[in-house]
Amino acid sequence: MSPQTAGVLQLLALIAALALVYRPLGDYMARVYSSQRHYAPERWIYKAVGADPDAGMRWPAYLRGVLAFSAVGVLFLYALQRLQGSLPGSLGFASIDPDQAFNTAASFVANTNWQSYAGEQAMGHVVQTGGLAVQNFVSAAVGMAVAVALVRGFARSRTGELGNFWADLVRGTVRILLPIAVLGALVLVACGAIQNFAGIHEVGQFMGGTQQWNGGAVASQEVIKELGTNGGGYFNANSAHPFENPSPFSNLFEIFLILVIPFALTRTFGKLVGSVKQGYAILATMAVIWLGFTALMMWTEFAGKGPAFEAAGGAMEGKETRFGIAGSAIFSVATTLTSTGAVNSFHSSYTGFGGGIQLLGMQLGEIAPGGVGSGLYGMLVMAIIAVFIAGLMVGRTPEYLGKKIGTREIKLAACYILVTPALVLCFTAAAMALPTPPHSMLNSGAHGFSEVLYAYTSGANNNGSAFAGLNADTQWYNTTIGLAMLLGRFLPMVFVLALAGSLAEQKPVPETAGTLRTDKPLYAGLLVGTIVVVTGLTYFPALALGPLAEGLAA
Repeated sequence: MSPQTAGVLQLLALIAALALVYRPLGDYMARVYSSQRHYAPERWIYKAVGADPDAGMRWPAYLRGVLAFSAVGVLFLYALQRLQGSLPGSLGFASIDPDQAFNTAASFVANTNWQSYAGEQAMGHVVQTGGLAVQNFVSAAVGMAVAVALVRGFARSRTGELGNFWADLVRGTVRILLPIAVLGALVLVACGAIQNFAGIHEVGQFMGGTQQWNGGAVASQEVIKELGTNGGGYFNANSAHPFENPSPFSNLFEIFLILVIPFALTRTFGKLVGSVKQGYAILATMAVIWLGFTALMMWTEFAGKGPAFEAAGGAMEGKETRFGIAGSAIFSVATTLTSTGAVNSFHSSYTGFGGGIQLLGMQLGEIAPGGVGSGLYGMLVMAIIAVFIAGLMVGRTPEYLGKKIGTREIKLAACYILVTPALVLCFTAAAMALPTPPHSMLNSGAHGFSEVLYAYTSGANNNGSAFAGLNADTQWYNTTIGLAMLLGRFLPMVFVLALAGSLAEQKPVPETAGTLRTDKPLYAGLLVGTIVVVTGLTYFPALALGPLAEGLAA
């Protein structure tokens, strides 16, 4: 069997698995977020934080809950790292430097998991498990809560209430993420991933000598980093490390974990707004982009010319032989089209066009299917832009799901799609213009520029993967990428929740013969075109200076 055929079979198996769980998981999440019942452990949590889970919140109150909870998370994780040297279970590691501690705290709270450190050489068990793993759960739950709040904005009318943030946060964690993570961790342990609290020990090497390794609760952290589209590895090699991702089966399972909730949330959306066809339209848009990017990535990585490429069967540099080109390409697209950031291969070693596909996947806004929660609300914002463009074409006031899209809604949607490109391009321009930051680049020319562009694209879009070849552990990059992550995560949430509040206050508009049918293939095609044109072309000049120039030169 050829590697290309094996890759297609892997992709078909992945699609079948996602299709199998799409409906039951989507329906279950809809029941979770519409339930009025509180379980006993949930009531204990509400009592501990002093929250009333039945109190309705308008968008400013909901936003205050998001920001307050996240701010406490940043402070707690920062303090935990700064005190690591005095904590038990630190494995002898020193406390983290202030700039790196800020960067890491911002990263994990923002659901980015960008790492400017080698995990097994810097973080002890307490920080890894009590700090980083906990944020993997709750940061994902925050994204899901904001998405559900926007969906309620479409579903409700004549009220500004979007639900209760604390109830949405706790339910997303306790009823959705935690049960799936427990089952997923058991699967990974069965595949060979480690799960222990062992200390540092020496192991022999094939060529002689020894090397130091430490254990850890790897399988449990691995499953939630993929399931919550977080990223970040327990080990520096991330999901290419055999302790995190031992086999081709575990590799495919981890890709499944990355994609399952973002895709299933479209079903949840359809159930909550009372039209599963609307969910299918969003699903079709996500699937078309994801499959198109996957096909392009596999083609460009298999089609390399030259003796080295032909001997290896394609661009094998930087890829694990146990995964091959296809398994690496599928993983790469999944992680950059979502806000995951986990990697099972060296992204900097991909072909020039392959690196461009990775960059563009993040620059589209990671909405195909995107991060847990963030992918859905990002796609719904683009859906609003699409109906606005359609309204301009026919001279009709745009409507979406029975809500008029007026000046206020369009301004909020426009702010949402502009804030991330502004962060990426401004920080990249500053890094290239100032005298010191370019010294961190290990490569010059187009590839060196791509390294810097990738770093800020990854940070501002809350992805977390790295192009490598860039020493980001400097005060400049730790600080600026940390700011990009926080602003790229929470500024869009401000606009999303304000948009949700505006929609929830409206009264429904009756459907007429002139209403644009947003549950049809024609609209899905318009939405794909809007995403590519409105967001993709924003970055085209920067891409032309980096990966496109490198690909054409090759």
